[in-house]
Amino acid sequence: MSSNSVLFDIPGPKALRRHRIIGVVGVIVLVVLAALLIHGLRSQLGADAWATVFTGQAWADYFIPGILNTIQAAAAALVLASLLGFVLAMGRMSFIRPLRWVCSVLVEFFRAVPVLMAMLFFYYLMVFAAPFSTLVPPAMKGLVGVVAGLTFYNGAVMAELLRSGVNSLPRGQTEAGLSIGLSLSQTRRSILLPQAITAMMPALVSQLVIIVKDTALGYIITYPELLRSATNLSSGGTNIIPVFLVAAALFIVINYSLTRFAEYLQIRMGRSRGTHAVTLDQAHQESFLPDEGALEEAADQAGIREQRRPPDDAV
Repeated sequence: MSSNSVLFDIPGPKALRRHRIIGVVGVIVLVVLAALLIHGLRSQLGADAWATVFTGQAWADYFIPGILNTIQAAAAALVLASLLGFVLAMGRMSFIRPLRWVCSVLVEFFRAVPVLMAMLFFYYLMVFAAPFSTLVPPAMKGLVGVVAGLTFYNGAVMAELLRSGVNSLPRGQTEAGLSIGLSLSQTRRSILLPQAITAMMPALVSQLVIIVKDTALGYIITYPELLRSATNLSSGGTNIIPVFLVAAALFIVINYSLTRFAEYLQIRMGRSRGTHAVTLDQAHQESFLPDEGALEEAADQAGIREQRRPPDDAV
């Protein structure tokens, strides 16, 4: 049997000819559909429609402010979500059972609630509920709603990233800390957490891509991010397609840059630290049920070894 075996038979001459015919027909159908689409949108793709997009006023009043508002909301949500995720992760790995269960429930709740629902809740909280309705300026209510919704959802995700980073470390790291006289808390704080944070950094940057895209949900609560700004620019209805194509291209540039930076960060940290980077898929595959954690098991094993160790005078 050939070493280059496949899961299906190698196509013969008739099958290859049939595949070529199907490919050619498919390409022709796609070209025809694209031509019909362009013909139907010819009023939206004319020179006049594009001319209004590439003007100084369009970029100064709409696109650039939209990009800045998007970055502002994403940066604030990233910082607050990182802090919240750190607190929830510490609570989930705590040896205090009630605290661990409370943090587990919060993580599961925030992960299950849609981001848009959270944004709407906090936005209407700022609008109708006292004292927030008077303390928060009207211009800030949309920003608060977007940032709060993104913070609680992504904070729960980052909590699992950090916990997965700790659990992905070799068991010998914990045993080494216990063997030199460190307590469980000191082992976690001095040895495990720094490595876990390093391991989760690429996934953290990747999560920023999700945060940037989710800021577009602020369109619903009239927050002037990039999508809302593009919609305002196309309010006349004669250049909707060109405006949205430019807005999509800007989102692609921002997110692609962040993705490339995450890949570079993962390679750089993998070479310099030799740690195993935790990805988002691995974090989501982790069990979200409360458990005692690897530290308690390592502590029990360390205690057994201490009991079996002969006294110094018996050697």
